[in-house]
Amino acid sequence: MSQEITAPIGVMGGSGFYSLLENVQEVQVDTPYGPPSDNLLVAAVGDRNVAFLPRHGRHHTIPPHRINYRANIWAMKSIGVRCLISPCAAGSLQPHVHPEEFVVCDQYVDRTRGRADTFYDGPEVYHVSPADPYCPHLRKLAVETIRDHGITVHDGGTVVVIQGPRFSTKAESKWFSAQGWEVISMTQYPEAQLALEQAIASVNISLITDYDCGLFAAGAVEPVDAREVMEVFHRNAAGIKKVVLDLVQRIPLDLDSPCHHVLDHAKVGA
Repeated sequence: MSQEITAPIGVMGGSGFYSLLENVQEVQVDTPYGPPSDNLLVAAVGDRNVAFLPRHGRHHTIPPHRINYRANIWAMKSIGVRCLISPCAAGSLQPHVHPEEFVVCDQYVDRTRGRADTFYDGPEVYHVSPADPYCPHLRKLAVETIRDHGITVHDGGTVVVIQGPRFSTKAESKWFSAQGWEVISMTQYPEAQLALEQAIASVNISLITDYDCGLFAAGAVEPVDAREVMEVFHRNAAGIKKVVLDLVQRIPLDLDSPCHHVLDHAKVGA
């Protein structure tokens, strides 16, 4: 990796973001955890460099359970990222959270299994608390930015992260909905926790594309077909590009987040 290229802000998202920009530099990063999903693509947005990384690869060839989350976050950290914007497509678990709306989540529930989810395998031992996994300052900025773009946004919500690549059964989905959780997706864990372990402040923006199947079973909403889901996805994608590029320019480069200090008292032992 060229040490001369740095970026204080990262975006873990699709290729559509950097396709809108000029003078994109492609940076190959080797990590101790193997290759990341793709090369980093660095471009200037306003007065700052931004590193873009498609978590599924630029051609969407990596399913959620096979993403090398540790390599992705390590690559972001190695290029100087302190603030990470992490949009994802998601389903709604509640009737009041509608397709085409955004949710800026403040909590997650991990229902994955077998994913490498820590950088601290020893001999140094850190216990990093994810009580507040997302940066409150970035969340506030994200909500304000989304509202300024005329998009309905829910300020706060819990995303339950399932293993994938399969979707939930009706029984599982009804269970998640009954807990009061708002969003279901497949990629926020361990991505958010690993960012925290690297003292990176992160914010999730969940793009709601459809209602999860438990709401169909409960009769709360009408089911949608695949065509409608794809239409909503593409409409959301256009909106999130504008929101993210605007949010990037609103983030103070000297932001001091609680996430930047999580390691201060997390180490156990000498």
